[in-house]
Amino acid sequence: MLLSLVGPQKGILYLGLLGAVQWVPVMVLGLFGGIIVDVWPKRRTLIATQLAAGLLALILGALVYFHAVQVWHVFVLGFLLGLVNIIDMPARQSFVVEMVGPEDIMNGIALNSAVFNSARIVGPAIGGPLIALVGTALCFILNGLSYGAVVVGLLAMRESELMPAARLAIPRSIGAVRSGLAEGLRYVWQTPPVLLAVAVIGFVSTFGMNFNVVLPVMAAGALNAGPTGLGLLFASMGAGALTAALTVAMLSRPRLRILVGGGMVLGISELVLSATNSLPIAAAAVYFCGLGAIATAISANSLVQVTVPGPLRGRVMSVYTTVFAGSTPIGNGMTGGLGGLMGTPAALIMNGAVTIAAEAVAAVAILRGAVPRIGDRAEAGGGGRRPDGATNVAPVRPAAPDAAVAPLD
Repeated sequence: MLLSLVGPQKGILYLGLLGAVQWVPVMVLGLFGGIIVDVWPKRRTLIATQLAAGLLALILGALVYFHAVQVWHVFVLGFLLGLVNIIDMPARQSFVVEMVGPEDIMNGIALNSAVFNSARIVGPAIGGPLIALVGTALCFILNGLSYGAVVVGLLAMRESELMPAARLAIPRSIGAVRSGLAEGLRYVWQTPPVLLAVAVIGFVSTFGMNFNVVLPVMAAGALNAGPTGLGLLFASMGAGALTAALTVAMLSRPRLRILVGGGMVLGISELVLSATNSLPIAAAAVYFCGLGAIATAISANSLVQVTVPGPLRGRVMSVYTTVFAGSTPIGNGMTGGLGGLMGTPAALIMNGAVTIAAEAVAAVAILRGAVPRIGDRAEAGGGGRRPDGATNVAPVRPAAPDAAVAPLD
């Protein structure tokens, strides 16, 4: 829709700017969302954020339906969605362990990703015909209504069967808020596996995962594939992501080799994508881009969640999501800007090369022992050194029992 408003010439730049506007709130205010998530019940928090996101989609659908939509409308709604994501993202991530328990956290995260990426395969396949059949406006409206299904699912959960962690006492002063933020940041800094996961995902999400920004331009330009070809590219990306999610879901614990190897696959695939004008080769490269990106993301997410203690989970996950999603404005801006100035191949080469370099540094750190293995006796939720002065946690209900974590390799 944005391409139809600004034209294909400015399309890549505006798509990059839209991504930046949507994720700037997360980058600037994301850490505060972690405190809210640690204070409020996560299920009720998610109900509120899903309702808000659905309302924004319905507003966009109404604007398109009445032919009133303008570029600034799209950017404002994207910014508001970013504000919702400040709370929604760490809440969703940390709620997984409350549903499945620490023993099955990696499987839960991977299966969640599998469901998500199944939609990325089906969506592009039916998106084009559906737009042609019912129009863009109704598609946006259907998207907004789809959030209702999520809310119904959350309401249907039996709260007695969830495994919530102890919650943070409500901060009563600016000093208490500052202390809560510092506690989460200190834990990340003092826990090498978590620090590695956050650092890797920061580089990979800033550079490697922004290849989708250039896909519409490649489909219309170098590949000369049109909307059908674009749908094929996105479906291929979703298929790769689904393959990675299902494969990782069968593992019993996070593996550092997948964290590093997935990023390597992503970087190499982007270099291949930058050098081709063939749609079949591009679809194959995008498949491995999706596979590598999701394998890295799931491994990093699982590694963080099995290590962090329950009362800190929201704040630590807010650090993770701030780095993961908050780096998107930078990556989108650089990818879109470089692609607009020097062409999409230059943007893909930059992203692929930096991703490979970052994973190579991570591999060296692991091989040299800078990231210690988590021993058999380590507890999930306590795999790192607990920050000093962590006195502001007030359990309001029993925490879920911890589970043993096998050594990482």
